[in-house]
Amino acid sequence: MNEKRKAAALISGGLDSLLAAKVIQQQGVHVEGINFFTGFCVEGHTHAIRKKDKTRPKRNNALWVAEQLGIKLHIIDIIEEYKDIVANPKHGYGANLNPCLDCKIFMVRKAREWIERKGFDFIVTGEVIGQRPKSQRSDTMPVIAEESGADELLVRPLCARNLPMTKPEREGWIDRDRLFDFSGRSRKPQMALAAEFGFEDYAQPAGGCCFLTDAQYSHKLSDLWKARGNRRYELDDIMLLKVGRHLRPRPYFKLIIGREDGENKFLHGYRKQYTHLYPVSHKGPLALIDGELKDNDLHLAAQITARFSQGRNAEQVDIEIHTLDGNTQTLSVQPIAAEAIPKGWYL
Repeated sequence: MNEKRKAAALISGGLDSLLAAKVIQQQGVHVEGINFFTGFCVEGHTHAIRKKDKTRPKRNNALWVAEQLGIKLHIIDIIEEYKDIVANPKHGYGANLNPCLDCKIFMVRKAREWIERKGFDFIVTGEVIGQRPKSQRSDTMPVIAEESGADELLVRPLCARNLPMTKPEREGWIDRDRLFDFSGRSRKPQMALAAEFGFEDYAQPAGGCCFLTDAQYSHKLSDLWKARGNRRYELDDIMLLKVGRHLRPRPYFKLIIGREDGENKFLHGYRKQYTHLYPVSHKGPLALIDGELKDNDLHLAAQITARFSQGRNAEQVDIEIHTLDGNTQTLSVQPIAAEAIPKGWYL
């Protein structure tokens, strides 16, 4: 009882992981945070570059949580290892392309490997029974503990009293009576506990912190896989899915069109990796072409780009085109009419 125990807390940046770590920290346990970077995080750059998000705090919520707790945060890049989880989840997907159960098992397994290397005693997560329909159910909680290899070293402080006793509780490293019995989708108990701890301005829960829970994003990722004929992706692919309008006029190519100045500047960073085009006679967006073009596809791409420029009602718009082989040309095109763009082109 006199030995100070050490716990690694999985920190997503949300309210639950903040509270779970705090509950254990209050019992005199040394806590350090682990945040796994998959590339699918909601926070990231999109809030920073879009005007519609200008009132939102420009911060990494996982770092903010660590600051509130006064703990060290270890940010671990798992992008490459995570690809197989996204493409081939053993336990399947949730409502969209979210492999939530496989994801949790994977992250807890990585945390178990981490505590073994670092000499920590147990793992803490912010899971609550009944909160997530795919991964946080009474029947999936044991699956996560077992398949991750964490077993009795996995502590869920917010719902621990609804679960069997873990080793840290049994050995007296932490007091079970000071843990909680939260359950269900309501966040009122967590919000009340946050107020008790004095936490304010925390990230508001809204479907998790992963783009894979978002229907529109998942549709665009599914479209990417279908167009390429496999389920591979690179970090640039999944970052670009977060930005701009995505239109697929043909099965073999799509356009990524900036919606505002911040997105145009972001897409500008990819101009050497994609054929790109933009209006020069009128103010308008930068557009990237992902895929191979045939016949009159370049003319069609120019017409679509012109449609989203300030020359959408003009008779002609000049579009400058830069191809990957270094060639530049300018096409004068009539903007495509809005009604000529089928809804099926929009991703």
